[in-house]
Amino acid sequence: MKRGNQSSVSEFILLGLPIQPEQQGIFFTLFLAMYLTTVLGNLLIILLIRLDSRLHTPMYFFLCHLAFSDISLSSVTIPKMLSNMQTQHLSIPYDGCITQMYFFSLFAAIDNFLLGVMAYDRYVAICHPLHYMVIMREELCDLLVAACWFFSCLNALLHTLLLSRLSFCADNIIPHFFCDLSELLKLSCSETYLNEIVIFTEGGVLTLLALGAILGSYICICFTVLKVPSTKKIFKVLSTCGSHLFLVFLYYGTLAIIYFFPSSNNSQVKNIIASIMYTEVTPMLNPFIYSLRNRDMKLALGILCGRGTILAK
Repeated sequence: MKRGNQSSVSEFILLGLPIQPEQQGIFFTLFLAMYLTTVLGNLLIILLIRLDSRLHTPMYFFLCHLAFSDISLSSVTIPKMLSNMQTQHLSIPYDGCITQMYFFSLFAAIDNFLLGVMAYDRYVAICHPLHYMVIMREELCDLLVAACWFFSCLNALLHTLLLSRLSFCADNIIPHFFCDLSELLKLSCSETYLNEIVIFTEGGVLTLLALGAILGSYICICFTVLKVPSTKKIFKVLSTCGSHLFLVFLYYGTLAIIYFFPSSNNSQVKNIIASIMYTEVTPMLNPFIYSLRNRDMKLALGILCGRGTILAK
């Protein structure tokens, strides 16, 4: 990557979270505990799915990729934030900043696409149960996941290449805990009109595609349930879709609150809160949502713990 225009800036300063110095220790412990919970919880999901043959189904195949993406998304930003809080060494090299922005965009997009794919999987399971295994065959699942990775890589690469052509003259202070794309554009002394247009159009289209797949899938599910309404059928749908729906509401609900319901509070603080939700809270809750509400996952966990007890003896 060429850096001909960035000669004035070799590093950026991440100001981190807007907290008082005396509160650094408390927040460091809190976010470290949340990060470890995120990593260990999602690794446990991946382990259970890999070891238990009963979980080798399309739904858990997508969940395995979502767990990996959540670990990666948190690992892109949180370790650096924790390091900054502990050492007060707030600088990050130019190349490191651009790399962090690329991987954040990549894994955030993968999460977005996977939620859409998982909604389609639930639609097929409920609306076409007899043909579920025929429709959601292994080749289609592999293709859907590959498409999520491919378009997410293109999205991240496009933003990175457009960002690399900008100049950064003097101001290198980022009022955030990671190299957020919008904050980098504010620091640039070049014309950022093209970058903003691409963010608005391409980013909007990708988000609407995933959200459209989710809404369309659940509208079809609602119509299917309402054709022959029964308490048993409604409970079955809730048990099948409840975990995914909760995750969707959490993910897109944060977007709606931050971007569609503006308040008089500091917008920078709101952006940081939203970023913490994406990178820390949602990935941490994912294992609890799918393990505590899912009978198959709890059964697989019980079997794994039973094996561990036997081996320990």
